[in-house]
Amino acid sequence: MPSASFPKRVICLTEETTETLYALGADELIVGISGFTVRPKNARKTKPKISTYLDANIDKIVDLKPDMIFAWSDLQAGICAELIRAGIEVVCFNHRSIDGILSMILRLGSLVGKQKEAFKYINRLEKNIRETVRLVKKRKYRPRVYFEEWYDPLITGICWVSEIIELCGGIDIFSENRAFPDAKRRILSDNSEVIRRSPDILLASWCGKQFKPEKVKAREGWLEIPAVRDNHIYEIHSSIILQPGPAALTEGITSVMHIFDGWEKSQC
Repeated sequence: MPSASFPKRVICLTEETTETLYALGADELIVGISGFTVRPKNARKTKPKISTYLDANIDKIVDLKPDMIFAWSDLQAGICAELIRAGIEVVCFNHRSIDGILSMILRLGSLVGKQKEAFKYINRLEKNIRETVRLVKKRKYRPRVYFEEWYDPLITGICWVSEIIELCGGIDIFSENRAFPDAKRRILSDNSEVIRRSPDILLASWCGKQFKPEKVKAREGWLEIPAVRDNHIYEIHSSIILQPGPAALTEGITSVMHIFDGWEKSQC
């Protein structure tokens, strides 16, 4: 009877699985990564780049002879279909929440024979979350927060972003939108709704494009929003806060906490 084996050559079409595999000590399995990968820095220097986010070099991927491909979300469904037709096994994660990120880490670790390491890594991430909860209990003020994932049209934050805002002691003014996994249903039909909801802080991460606060200030009526009027407008790089992986739960939480701490001091 043949014995089962774990994959020996894997390709990561998005950054979070690359970061996770490095954290689990399984980086030697990776034979190709996304061109958008920025962490760990060593990955970008040593691993072949075979895809963007919506496009991939299928021929190059096939030539690398991977045992398994890791992808994320319906936006990569087309790439996944091509690779499946090419005879390659594909695992496409599709999580949208903090719990989903932790679950992804566990499942990924199990797939490559690193389940124990995955449990340890999750414990470290959960410890960071618990420490954040402890610190947040000391807050005297909770800022009302508007998160902007895109500017034309305006798109509000995905579920894990909304959860991080609340975890760090803020109030997501469009928390109802986190129920929608797709960006299309998180589009604001009326930009003036942001004015009516009057956020204290504006967080922006324009999905890979440089944020321009002057564009926000030039919007009709937006200078009366407390966040804009008092210049509490902040960019968090998309590779941190919009990564459906460990970065959001480490650097993402740290960045949001730092911003909220600064705003709270300004209220005293």
